[in-house]
Amino acid sequence: MTPTTQTTVGIGGAAESTDMVLNIGPQHPSTHGVLRLRLVLDGERIVRADPVVGYMHRGAEKLFEARDYRQIIMLANRHDWLSAFSNELGVVLAVERMLGMEVPERAVWTRTLLAELNRVLNHLMFLGSYPLELGGITPVFYAFREREVLQNVMEEVSGGRMHYMFNRVGGLKEDLPAGWTARARAAVSAVRSRMDVFDDLVLGNEIFRGRTRGVGALAPEAVHAYGVSGPIARASGVDLDLRRDEPYLAYGELQDTLKVVTRGEGDCLARFECLLEQTHNALDLADACLGRLAELPPGPINQRLPKVLKAPEGHTYAWTENPLGINGYYLVSKGEKTPYRLKLRSASYNNIQALTELLPGTLVADMVAILGSMFFVVGDIDK
Repeated sequence: MTPTTQTTVGIGGAAESTDMVLNIGPQHPSTHGVLRLRLVLDGERIVRADPVVGYMHRGAEKLFEARDYRQIIMLANRHDWLSAFSNELGVVLAVERMLGMEVPERAVWTRTLLAELNRVLNHLMFLGSYPLELGGITPVFYAFREREVLQNVMEEVSGGRMHYMFNRVGGLKEDLPAGWTARARAAVSAVRSRMDVFDDLVLGNEIFRGRTRGVGALAPEAVHAYGVSGPIARASGVDLDLRRDEPYLAYGELQDTLKVVTRGEGDCLARFECLLEQTHNALDLADACLGRLAELPPGPINQRLPKVLKAPEGHTYAWTENPLGINGYYLVSKGEKTPYRLKLRSASYNNIQALTELLPGTLVADMVAILGSMFFVVGDIDK
């Protein structure tokens, strides 16, 4: 048997019996951000894959310790820039749990509504960008058209298009503008009426199906081993959704509308199908929340807070079903106005580790298809 050596090369091949080490990234056009993949290749087949993270690390967890409970919402908002509202939500739920605070019913239903609209915005980005990575440019234009419709209503209510900063400890920043619910209902209806573009144009495309069916299958055992969650886990048959299994906000009253989408194949196509079907369901949940808000009597949308907010000594953990998976905050308080410790468990960080299982044995040509189907945000990995 010929002994093998390992050679790191830039351009060109390596001699027979030599493994080639190829760096993918860290440059932005390569992936969804500055992630680096270190691949060991045998010809065109991947032998080993090591995700190298940290290029966008901001030290948010350390900064949490130097900000009070109002200011940390801004830091938590930004790690997954496609799920800003959901990121804020986890922090305020943790602080409210420490305080033993009950928020007004209008705030509960409005938070649920905005969380589902944020979920649709997140998913539309990936529904458009994933076909783009496989050579199909058209779907991304449709995705941005639908995103713009929903962004308009999110911007009207919060003032922000990406970082909403609308959650507050005790509720929401302010009440909804007059007539906003009618405009939101019209926006949801408009987006739903055009979602068949992704059903037909993408899923009905034989080239897309050929590039994704049977490619990058993730076993349920690997899902559990790496703590993978969200649509990626459910595409592998792991039936877990915190909105159903540990209801928070108003999800306990939405069980008839909530549908947990699963697949058994665990491949790239199954992950895309889960994402698309989950988008349809998020629109249904948003409609249900709008219907309930119309029935609620006028009332407050937040609690009055003291000028200096201090959480009692203790610790708690609050987790939510973010668009990309489970997002958790472990809060430790020493009774001061700043957290003693606030540990962030982000969905993308766990999900991306599964690439070490997914990529070995596959062809380099399938690497982009697999990487794109993991639906991650690099800021959510590096925090």
